Amino acid sequence: MAENKKIDTKAIEEHIRGILTALGDDPNREGLADTPKRVARMYAEVFDGMNYTNHEIAQMFNKTFEDDPDSYHNSNDIVVVKNIEVFSFCEHHMALMYDMNVSVAYIPNGRVIGLSKIARIADMVAKRLQLQERIGSDIAEIMQEITGSDDVAVIIEASHSCMTARGIQKPSAKTRTRTMRGKFESDTSLVTQLMGE
Repeated sequence: MAENKKIDTKAIEEHIRGILTALGDDPNREGLADTPKRVARMYAEVFDGMNYTNHEIAQMFNKTFEDDPDSYHNSNDIVVVKNIEVFSFCEHHMALMYDMNVSVAYIPNGRVIGLSKIARIADMVAKRLQLQERIGSDIAEIMQEITGSDDVAVIIEASHSCMTARGIQKPSAKTRTRTMRGKFESDTSLVTQLMGE
C-alpha cells in the first residue's frame, strides 16, 4: 500500500477556509464553521484512488479463478460487465463527471476475474483527479495485469459539469470514450456487437 501518499486532510481544511474567505464569506459563521472539516473528509473519500498506483489497485483486487478449458475453448469467448455507475472529478476544473457508465470487456487468457472486482477497479480508478480518457486506460491496464489478457475494452459515457453547469452550459452533452487493447483494437466489431453500439 502507498502509505506515504495519504491525503493531508488538515491541509485541505486550511485551504478550504482560505477559499471561503477569498469568496468573501466568513468561515467562522455557523453555517460554515464545520465546512472545512466536512470537505476534507469528503475529499479523502472521493479521492481515495489517489493513494494507490494502478499496480497497487491490481494487487488489491487480484481475485481470479482458473479458466475451465471446456467452457472457454474459443479464443473469441468474451466476458462483459456493462453499466458500472461511477463518478469522478476532472483535473482541469475539479468539476464533477457524473452519470458515468463504464462497460468493461475482456477475453480470458487462462484466468477469469471475479465480476464484482471489475466494478471495484472502475470505482477506485474514478476516485482520482482524472480525465475520462485516462479512466479507460487505467482500467484497461489494471485488467491486463490481473487477468494476464492483452484483450481488454473499456467504454465510458459521462456528463461533465465543466460543460453542463458552467462555461458552454450544454446540459444534454455527453462524452463517450473507447479504450481498446489487443484483439479489440484490431477488430472493433467485437465491441460494437457486444456493447450494442
